[in-house]
Amino acid sequence: MEPAHAEITPIVIDLDAAKNGDLEEGFGIFQMGAGIKELLKMMFGGSALPVSVKGSRDDIKAFARTLGKEKKYIGAYRKFGLNDPRTFKNKFKLNKSIKDFKKKTGLKWPFK
Repeated sequence: MEPAHAEITPIVIDLDAAKNGDLEEGFGIFQMGAGIKELLKMMFGGSALPVSVKGSRDDIKAFARTLGKEKKYIGAYRKFGLNDPRTFKNKFKLNKSIKDFKKKTGLKWPFK
């Protein structure tokens, strides 16, 4: 009898979903948020999972930029705490990137 293998489900983030009307406020945004949360875990040393990001080149660039700013903010928060000027600076940059992401993709960034 062969051992049972758990199949790894790839993370798929479809940035075109909002433009296509396929992303609903409830489950769709939750699913996107869960995928981004897993990506952030991987960026901080978690297990690697297969990831696919779909969308236009500009949308994917905005997504990657905002994800990077999210990582920097979380890193500053962990290292320096919430009240440190470096954390505030990273939070400001993240908020600016989130606004740009929303403008370019029409999607809400699922974290506040």
